[in-house]
Amino acid sequence: MHPGLTMWMPPGQNQSWVSEFILLGFSSGPTSNRVLFIAFLSLYLSSVLGNALIITLICLDVQLHTPMYFFLCNLSLLDMSCVTTTVPQMLVHLLAHSQTISFAGCWLQMYVFGALGLTECIFFVVMAYDRYVAICHPLRYTVILSWDRCTQLTAGTWACGFFFSLIHTFLTMRLPYCGPNMVNHYFCEGPSVRSLACTDTHLIEMVDLVISVFMVVFPLSLILASYIHIGQIILKIKSTQGRCKAFSTCASHLTVVTLFYVPATYIYMRPNSSYSPERDKQISLFYNVFTAFLNPVVYSLRNKDIKGAFLKVMGWGGMAW
Repeated sequence: MHPGLTMWMPPGQNQSWVSEFILLGFSSGPTSNRVLFIAFLSLYLSSVLGNALIITLICLDVQLHTPMYFFLCNLSLLDMSCVTTTVPQMLVHLLAHSQTISFAGCWLQMYVFGALGLTECIFFVVMAYDRYVAICHPLRYTVILSWDRCTQLTAGTWACGFFFSLIHTFLTMRLPYCGPNMVNHYFCEGPSVRSLACTDTHLIEMVDLVISVFMVVFPLSLILASYIHIGQIILKIKSTQGRCKAFSTCASHLTVVTLFYVPATYIYMRPNSSYSPERDKQISLFYNVFTAFLNPVVYSLRNKDIKGAFLKVMGWGGMAW
């Protein structure tokens, strides 16, 4: 019997079902694995510590208790959670002899990762709306984005992400897996696992495409529309200094949106005929690990408030830098 298969025999039929998957990941030789382990561990710790630092600074500094930083705090929490869903297991598999994950574990990882990713897709729209209100309606900013409204937007975003991920995961994991159980990926990603199903997956792929359009294309369209309006307002500002200040408040968000949406759109919106496991692993690594690592860097380097809060917490607030 193939490793990872168990026997389940309904009346009048013999059938083997997968009880666990083998995640191939980036494994090669022992030496290469140790090098990859050190590199990915450094990236993971930097990502977690960087995002945790932003959350801590926003919570401790009263001056950062504004809608923009409330949303940034949630983004950091999403990034930190998302990378923690996949990387620790990948690190274990780089050093361990066994690279298996149980069927239930795969189910859970796929669901949580999908939920966090979809939540982040929608959350970028909320952050774009925040910048739109701040620049286009500055006098009504605190009225439009009251704390109640911010809480409602955030809770609704998280709820949508976890709901649509449940649909995606349920449809994927209810497929019959009765043959190969080697997933050519470093975590249980939907398309990689689904390719092992021993039945036609066309209907599931169509459902996933609809979800992707609703959760990726539609939010991205709203973000673009928001920034078109923002750009029109910025161009009407007469002073060069005023235009630069207005643009700088959006530059960090635009950078992060680009880093996230470009690889995610390629992975989930491209036709199945162009599926390439090795390339997909590298691209998903970028929008999962590298984006979580770069987000704190982008926001801290371009944000005087974050840097000021850090100096204040460290007791260097009175020093000249």
